[in-house]
Amino acid sequence: MSVTFAQGFSAAGVTAGISSVEGKKDLALVVNNGPLDAAAGVFTSNRFCAAPVQWSRSVVKDGHLKAVILNSGGANACTGKPGYEQSKATAEKVAGLLGAKAEDVAVCSTGLIGELLPLDNVLSGAQKAYDALADDAQAGADASHAIMTTDTKAKTVELEGSTGFRVGGMVKGSGMIAPQLATMLCVITTDAVVSAGQLQAALNAGVDKSFNRIDVDGCMSTNDTVLLLASGASGVEPDPDEFNELVAKATASLARQIIGDGEGASHDIRITVTGATTEDAALACARAVAASNLLKCAISGNDPNWGRIVSSLGTVSVQDAPYDSEKVTVDVNGVRICENGGAGRDRSEVDMTPREVHIDIDLNAGDAEATVWTDDLTHEYVHINADYES
Repeated sequence: MSVTFAQGFSAAGVTAGISSVEGKKDLALVVNNGPLDAAAGVFTSNRFCAAPVQWSRSVVKDGHLKAVILNSGGANACTGKPGYEQSKATAEKVAGLLGAKAEDVAVCSTGLIGELLPLDNVLSGAQKAYDALADDAQAGADASHAIMTTDTKAKTVELEGSTGFRVGGMVKGSGMIAPQLATMLCVITTDAVVSAGQLQAALNAGVDKSFNRIDVDGCMSTNDTVLLLASGASGVEPDPDEFNELVAKATASLARQIIGDGEGASHDIRITVTGATTEDAALACARAVAASNLLKCAISGNDPNWGRIVSSLGTVSVQDAPYDSEKVTVDVNGVRICENGGAGRDRSEVDMTPREVHIDIDLNAGDAEATVWTDDLTHEYVHINADYES
């Protein structure tokens, strides 16, 4: 049911003629029917952030949102003041339909950078989506499909707390994915009775351990947006720790689904660094390995080339991650192919047939650890991005 799993939300996904793919659903609308309208958001740190990011970052500051409108088929990024005016006009259209203020409507876009949207299609699509609003499973599914670009499948989550409150969500993302979010639009809904401050704290913590720890291709997007909305429709005030845990589970599930649908990927790669002096040190090391295109290409060819792992590990400064290179070990899918900084068992012993590849690095310098997920790079990735039109 995606975003409609939680009570108090309706959604729609329609064909508005924004995407270059004829007949594709390309506009989604999610409406919070209350009684609460609490909201929180996390956005890309890219300095070329898109017009809808600028708009939504501003309107969510007060902790309230009535609705989110999202389109695929165009990013509306690097479009200057005209692009911002398009986002504002879109919010005003939805607000007029709902009897709300434009400042209570977030706007999200994804697709090709540098071009304005066909605004007439967006506005007529908003009317079409409003007319199609429903709170059932099909409506949630339609919304999750409408935000897809190069995604091959919709990505959703449904979770329920011990006291009956619910968390549901959807995300799109497949390429242009790197730490500090990814090329993704994400809406998570809950019917719990929670404040905007609690939503923001839960979202920050969840995003930090999920969307900020995936890396498909090392490219940060201009449009990344993660929104968490609370309707309070269940009437349940959840235990704060349980609520935070459920939000973290939701973001972790959605982030993992992005990795599982990485553009053209044939392997999902989990990189876990243990034995670090601090979690930040472990994370720096894991990210360095995840960023290696040489390693990703090797994994694509079913080659567990540990030399590419340790060479990437070695780029992390001693200030960021102190360790002795002659004490480092590397296991790939349970086989120790690097022992004390040198050759271990023959890498031909590693079974590379599973979709998941587990790289476990022990720095033997402390007790902290961190995990990052990434994908391999294949010929299909090149093909998708050479022909990308949104």
